[in-house]
Formats: sequence, structure tokens, C-alpha cells
Amino acid sequence: MLVINLKRVYQMVAPIFYLRAFFLRFLLIAVIFLQSVYGFAQVSKRDSINVSAEDTVYTKTSFGTATATVTKTRDYQPASDKSSVVQLFNTIPGVRMEERSPGSYRINMRGSSLRSPFGVRNVKVYWNDIPLTDPGGNTYFNQLAFNNFNTITLEKSTSSTVYGSGTGGQIIIANTPSKKSEAMIELSGGSYGSRSVLASATGVNKGAAHRISYAYNAGDGYREQSALRRNNLSWLSQVKLSDKQQLLLGVLLVDMNYQTPGGLTWKEYAANPRSARPAAGAFPSAVDAKAAILQKNLTTGVTYIHKFNELFSNTTTVYGSYNRIENSAIRNFEKRNEPHYGGRSLFTFNKEMENGNNFNVKAGMEAQSGRFNIKVFGNQKGNTDTLQTNDNVNTTTYSLFSNFSFTMRKKWNYTASLSYNKSRLGFKRLSDETVPDQPFSFSNELVPRLGILRWIGSDLNVTALVSKGFSPPTVAELLPSTGIINTDLQAEKGWNYELILRAFPVARLSMEASLFSFRLKDAIVQRRDESGADYFTNAGGTQQKGIELSGSYNYYLLKGVAEDGFLRASYTYNFFKYDHFIKAGQDLSGKFLPGLPVSTFSIVNSTYFKGGVYYSLSYYGASSVFLDDANTVSARPYHLLMAKLGVNVSVKKLKINLYAGADNLLNENYSLGNDINAVSGRYYNAAPRRNYYAGAAFSLMK
Repeated sequence: MLVINLKRVYQMVAPIFYLRAFFLRFLLIAVIFLQSVYGFAQVSKRDSINVSAEDTVYTKTSFGTATATVTKTRDYQPASDKSSVVQLFNTIPGVRMEERSPGSYRINMRGSSLRSPFGVRNVKVYWNDIPLTDPGGNTYFNQLAFNNFNTITLEKSTSSTVYGSGTGGQIIIANTPSKKSEAMIELSGGSYGSRSVLASATGVNKGAAHRISYAYNAGDGYREQSALRRNNLSWLSQVKLSDKQQLLLGVLLVDMNYQTPGGLTWKEYAANPRSARPAAGAFPSAVDAKAAILQKNLTTGVTYIHKFNELFSNTTTVYGSYNRIENSAIRNFEKRNEPHYGGRSLFTFNKEMENGNNFNVKAGMEAQSGRFNIKVFGNQKGNTDTLQTNDNVNTTTYSLFSNFSFTMRKKWNYTASLSYNKSRLGFKRLSDETVPDQPFSFSNELVPRLGILRWIGSDLNVTALVSKGFSPPTVAELLPSTGIINTDLQAEKGWNYELILRAFPVARLSMEASLFSFRLKDAIVQRRDESGADYFTNAGGTQQKGIELSGSYNYYLLKGVAEDGFLRASYTYNFFKYDHFIKAGQDLSGKFLPGLPVSTFSIVNSTYFKGGVYYSLSYYGASSVFLDDANTVSARPYHLLMAKLGVNVSVKKLKINLYAGADNLLNENYSLGNDINAVSGRYYNAAPRRNYYAGAAFSLMK
């Protein structure tokens, strides 16, 4: 017992106190701490100062929910470059985003990566109320660029019932035109041939605003066979039809391709982390197979908002989407055509009472339907060979949901939510008439959520939440890369209990602590066969307990020297274990879930000086990660330090931003996005070592 406790303590503190490059980390944290203390000493005398939102990004939480909202201002400059939002997401407690290679993302919130050997699953994503998650449960998150959002709201785990079923949470992305006409272009480049273009133009006229955006990201990649090219074009229109009616139109078009280098064994990783997977046995190397993904996405949707009166309103969205994917993999060549469509409608009733009470009701429904075709061929040096399987997949999902909230005299808040969810899938194998059609149906009669919030004074509140989660298998889990339709897979479900404490002790300082316990039954987990193909099964269950701590402070520095700045820190401790699970005769009960660090720590600091000079610093540390179910192999802890220095210059209506920065300043050799339970020990996907970038942005406002 003593050994286990010592190991747990080490895993909790490893991200902060790991000895390598200790003095650099200590110096960074000391500087940030002293600066924030100095800033606090100054701001305590100036509580009426309004901190500028320009050039900052901040997170906030919604009272009574396990929700984090990230708001990006027009000129926000993160410590990393803008080719992805990985580092931004990883500053949020309870959220883990990984990048196995450029363009290949995984996201989980309060969960493991066992359901996502690649791609984003069990997390529903919406862009301007348009579902980017298809009815089969898959999301092409890599189609989004940095200029595709203004705010991102992350509903953790089972914290919301108004977006259908799921145990992994929701990501709600808002991207609307600004209220002023403007034009902007940003050019950047850096190590490993990385280069980016971000451009947009907004026109405002007589109650209508239109915005067109373009993003281009490309690079040669740190590893062999890891080049990326992405073109992203979006159109947004916001039209005021009347004082009570509004119309929103969104179009997102993406054409991208990215290479996939494959996992390495420890021996290969230690010898040359930049190499791609070599040939092994009957399988070619990633280079010879020309392993890559070609991806085209088109999504369009219309949202109609009608405010009937001061109390009652409706928001209705209809959309259509088409995804075309070609995946040249080491073991085969897959082609997928995935058209889908659907919509959602939400009615809201909100009543403010004279005695300070508030009553809010939300009710609505969402439905999606898709008609997919999936063909798998042999791979002959990056070209299709003999047809192996040809499947039509019909999938339909729908949910009915409601949410009731009552606030009593701004001291108590009571919330009750309920939803009903159902999904149907049908597989028809066209390439083999002897295989019978395979219908699936998953339903959960009721998914409830209850919450109580209590304000204690004006600067402290406590929330208790109880909620149920339900998540059916995705198409990719029922029809994995083995090509065998899994008729035994069941939906996972469970109950989550949570306690949230939020405090606001002084002006511009907020702190939050969350404790949760989520017990899943029939948890869906990923396995790999001898050829390296993935398949999925139900574990007996998992226990997912955790602690999330965060703090955010906006400060004002000495007048005449610096204008403002912010300091944010977060810490996550995950105690995720198998409850009862037997695998191939081996009892894995009590083992840690692989693929997720037990603890992570993040700290971000930015300061904006007089004259336009600014800097941004970011640190992220993660403890060791188990790579297999038996916990016999683990990836070592790692620590990332990022920095950016820039200057803003204004010439009449033209604003110029020049900057330069560096990622992974400690030159860590680490793997971000390990392949869990990989055959032959091919766990490792090396992330870039120390690298640099520079850029220039120009914006003109009317």
C-alpha cells in the first residue's frame, strides 16, 4: 500500500517538480509569480480600472454547470503559433487535446482516449449551432482553422442534456461577423517548413453583416511522412429581418491532405524520433504505402431566431454536410462518402420577477440522418488495389430535451434537465451478398440532470450536480478497420456526481475547484489485433474520479509602463481505473486507464506594455502516461515552455502586429498522441523539438 501511495504522489507532482531543466522552470514561475504579486499590489488601489479585452484570451465558467468558455478577441496572440488550438485547449482543466501528427487530433474531456485511436469521437461539436459531428458519431475537427471561432464553450462530460446523448461532452463554437467593417491578413512561417495565411473581410450595411474568411496552413512536418496542406474557406451572414427576427447563414468549405507517419517502437523512437514507421513483416513502411489522408468537407446551415416577446423565443437550425475521405493506410486504402443532414429547434422562456427571482425553461429537439458508403481496397503503394469490402451505412439519431432553471433571490439556483435519445444504424455489405444486413438500435429512455447552486455572500458559491450519461457506439466502432461488423458492442452509460466551488475574493480574480466521480458501465474501449487493425469491445466498467483546479487574474501594472495583463493557471488530477475487466484471461480490474496522464499543470501569462510591446509565456506539464491496459509500459513525463514577443503599431486606421516566438523551449523529446495498446509496442508519435516562428498581421478598420 505504501508503494502505491508513493507512486500516486509522484504522478501528482511530477509535472511541476520533474528535475530536468528545473532551474529554467523555477525562474519562469518565479518571474510570473513576482510580476502578478506586483500587479496585484498596484491593482488593489485601482479596483475601478476596466481591464482592456484587446489582445487577450480568457476563460470563464457558467454558474451551475461544469462548463468552460474560451473567448478570443480580434487580436489575440497566444504563446504558440496559430496553426492549431492544441495548446489553447490544454490550458483548460479536465481537457486533453493531442496531435499525433499535423492535422490528426484527439480530444477528450474528463475521459480517456480509448475510444479514439484517431479522430474525435464521443465529443459532439457544433459550429454556429450547426452540428459538425455526423450522425455516425465522428467529427472532423481538423477542418477548423484559427479564424473560425470567436468563442468556444466546452461542456464537460455529462454537464448538459440539451445537445443529445454522449458521455464525452460538447464543444460549442460561435463565429459571427464583427459589428464594424474591416479587413485583415496575417502571414507567418517557421521551422520545418511551416507557413500560414489567415485573411478575412467583414462588411456591415443596414442591419446586415457579412464575413468571408480564408485560412491556409501547410508544413513539411517534424517527422518523415508528416506534411500537411489545408485550405479553409468560410462565409458568415447575419441579417436582421425585423426587431424580433434574425437570420444567420454559415458555409464552411475545407480541402486538405496530411500524411500519417505511423507509430514507432521504443527502439525506433530512441534511435530517430523523426522517422516514419518502417516496414515490418508483410506490411510496408509508411513512406512506401504513401500513408496519408485526403479530406474534403462542405457544411452549410441556416439559423432562424424569432423573439416572440420579452419572455419567449425560438432558435431553429437546418443544415446539410458532405464529407469525402480517402485514407491510404499501411494495411489498406479506404474511401468514404458521408452525406448527412438534420436540424435542431430550441424554445426558450425566461421570466425576470420583481422580487429578484428568475425562471428559465428551455425545450427542443434535434435530429440527424446520414447515408454513408465505405469502400476498403488493398493498398498498392498509395493506389487502390482489389476491393475488399463495400458497405452502405444508414444512420439516424434524434433527441428530445428540456431544461428548467429557477433562481431564488440571487442566492439559490435549482436546475433540472431531462432528455430522451435514440439512434438507429443499418449496415448492408454490397461486396458480399452472403453477409446479412445488420441493424442496430440504441436508446436510453431518460437522461436526467439535477443541480443546486448556493451563493454564500457575494464572492463564493457552491454547486452540486448529479447527471446521467449515455453514449451509443459510433459507426467507426461498429465497423472498425478490421472490416468485421461488431454485432456485440453495446452503448456505454453511467452516473456522474460533482461538487464545484467558485470564489471571487478580489476584483478580477476568480478561482474554481471541481471534484467529480463518474462510474461507467459497459465502457467502450479500443483493442488492436496482430495486424495492427483496431477493434472495440465493452469493458466491465470504469471509475473516473478527478480534481480540477483553476484560477484567473487580470491585473493592472504601473501606469506609464504597462497597460494590463493576465495570469491563468490550472491543475488536473485524474484517478481513472478499470472497475472490473477481464481481457484474454487477464484480470485488469483496478488498473489505470491508459492514454491519459494522471496529472497536468498549466500556467499562462501575458503582459501588454505602453508603446505596443507585449509578451506571452506558457508552460504545460504532464505526468507519465500508461500505454497499455496492464500498465506495464508508460511514456515519461514532459514539460513544454512557449514564449512570444511582439509589438503593435497603429498608423491611422491601419494596425500592424509583428511577432516572433518559440515552442518547446526546453527541447523536450516527447510523444503527443500515443497509440494505446499498439501491437509490437508501436506506441510513440514524436512531437516537434524546439522550433521557432515569426509573423506579421495587418488589419484595416473602417
